[in-house]
Amino acid sequence: MFDVVNSGGILMLPILFCSVLAIAVIIERAWSLSTARVMPKYALAQVWTWLKNDQLDAQRLREVRRSSPLGRLLAVGLSNSKFGRAAMVEAIELAAAQVVHELERYLETLGTIAAIAPLLGLLGTVVGMIRVFGQIMLVGTGDAGALAGGISEALVSTAAGLCVAIPAYAAHRFFLRRVDALVIGLEQESLKLVDALHSDKSVELRGAGT
Repeated sequence: MFDVVNSGGILMLPILFCSVLAIAVIIERAWSLSTARVMPKYALAQVWTWLKNDQLDAQRLREVRRSSPLGRLLAVGLSNSKFGRAAMVEAIELAAAQVVHELERYLETLGTIAAIAPLLGLLGTVVGMIRVFGQIMLVGTGDAGALAGGISEALVSTAAGLCVAIPAYAAHRFFLRRVDALVIGLEQESLKLVDALHSDKSVELRGAGT
């Protein structure tokens, strides 16, 4: 590994840093964007059970809000249900905008890595080729083996940049699609709660004033 990095020149260092950062972002987003974390399977059913049994108090509402992004939307909707359907939907939409922003966290970084990694590799190749042509000016073209080796080394950085950029770009697109699917699911689950409360039915939270 060290020999490969060394053969690609100084620009292999930022490419290597981009690869480490991309791996870290991919692992973090894969964990954070799992359906179980964003939309727990029985979150809405649990909230509705508490509502029907008149067990939804301020403490349980706080637990719902902290449990997941879906729980946050449900809690916001419940807190604003007494103001009517329109106010409830508007409050959920405002909270959803914040949730979407959090779901997209670090994806811009991943897209940036996918964009700049091949450019760094190309720059490394250009620098390497300049060095090769400088050698030609000094010693001529008599040693074809040395020139071929120098060109090969110059191309290492381009190959490395592409090896980082291609998986980063694929992961970036995958996670964007994942966020879109999760957002649709969050909206559907939230609207189920709105519809279940029949717009004008307010929810009284026991102990909310304490």
